[in-house]
Amino acid sequence: MQEKADLLSRCRHFVLDLDGTFYLGDTILPHSLEFLRKVEETGRDYLFFTNNSSKSPEVYLDKLGRMGCRISKDQIMTSGDVMIAWLNEHHLGEPVYLVGTPALEESFRQGGIPLSQNANIVVIGFDTTLTYAKLVRACDLIRGGALFLATHLDINCPVEGGFIPDVGSFCALISLSTGGKEPLVTGKPHRETVDMIIRRTGWKREEIAFVGDRIYTDVATGVDNGAVGLLVLSGESDMGTVAASKTKPDGIFTDLGEIGSYLK
Repeated sequence: MQEKADLLSRCRHFVLDLDGTFYLGDTILPHSLEFLRKVEETGRDYLFFTNNSSKSPEVYLDKLGRMGCRISKDQIMTSGDVMIAWLNEHHLGEPVYLVGTPALEESFRQGGIPLSQNANIVVIGFDTTLTYAKLVRACDLIRGGALFLATHLDINCPVEGGFIPDVGSFCALISLSTGGKEPLVTGKPHRETVDMIIRRTGWKREEIAFVGDRIYTDVATGVDNGAVGLLVLSGESDMGTVAASKTKPDGIFTDLGEIGSYLK
């Protein structure tokens, strides 16, 4: 117990996953709001970050608000936001073929990213409106030499009652179809996400704790990038997952409530 308390004593900013960590589907998980209150009471800070690029930040703001969690827009970030920032930094003004939902398409347009059916850059997002025609077009462009990008590589998205295929599954199909082409990824657990959070929040790398229910994304973001990676067992992972994973969490907790119990 003291080991957990010592670990959390140096965590000043919590980057929280959403689905499987703060809520599951449309149901808020127990102790989630209590945890946020404890963070604020102890002079700490938090930010929500989701790899789910199918929705805009505004959708998450509305959803969280209906759960009693009212935050500002600068307290929510998605892998789509990181990709938009990366494209503007490295490929300013270049058109993109985007496999994404209408909400993600609108976020790209608002972020100044031109969208086109004929582009030298292909971005794969979590597209819950995915069609075979979209996959065919993406594969054709990538075979032709287009840069292959993905907002994240989560294999499944947790929903009430189970899981649905996520971007990692889409990219596996595309990679097989294009002769082994692999995407460049900017969302969790990659450095681009951590760098953007540091720029936005001003917190030092070692003061930031990434909290989530997935070792290969949430936990790895912290562990692999000089921050802290905390696993909660309220979503996808269990202790069997921990045993089988090469990445080991800095701390393992039942849920956000247990993390909050150690904050002083």
